[in-house]
Amino acid sequence: MPEIGKKAPNFKLEDKDGKLVSLKDFKGQNVIVYFYPKDLTPGCTKQAIAFTEHAEEFAKREAIIIGISPDSSASHQKFTDKHNLNLILLADEEKQAIESYGVWKEKKMYGRTFMGVERSTFLVDRTGTVQAIWRKVKVAKHIEEVLDELDK
Repeated sequence: MPEIGKKAPNFKLEDKDGKLVSLKDFKGQNVIVYFYPKDLTPGCTKQAIAFTEHAEEFAKREAIIIGISPDSSASHQKFTDKHNLNLILLADEEKQAIESYGVWKEKKMYGRTFMGVERSTFLVDRTGTVQAIWRKVKVAKHIEEVLDELDK
C-alpha cells in the first residue's frame, strides 16, 4: 500500500493499443496515477474528460496522467474514441496495480455490498516517490486539488 514519502508500487499494464506501460517508463516526470471503477460511466467519464480538458496545465507542470481501471484495453479504446480523451488508460483486469495501491475495496450501493475500485489518485514525483494521496475522490474540484499540489 503506497504511503507519502515512500516509493510508489511499480506496475506494467496494457494501454488501449495493447502496448505495455510501466510506471518506471516515466522516471524524471511527475505522474498522476488515478484509479477509477469503470469506463463509460457518468462519474468516470466526467473525471476523464476533466483530466483531458486540463492536459495542457498538467503538461506545463511536467506531469503525465495515467488512469487505471479493471476494464480491458478494448474498452479503453472505445472510451477514448467516444470522448476524445487525451490520457494514458491502462487495463488492470487481473487487478495487479489496483490491489498493490490498496484501492480494491468493499463498496455499498443501493443496499448491495460488492468489491470494486475506490476512486483514488496518487501523485508520484520525478523520483518515483508518492507525494500525495487522495482517496474516495469526488470528481468535482478534484483537478484543482491535484494541480494545487503540483504547484507546491
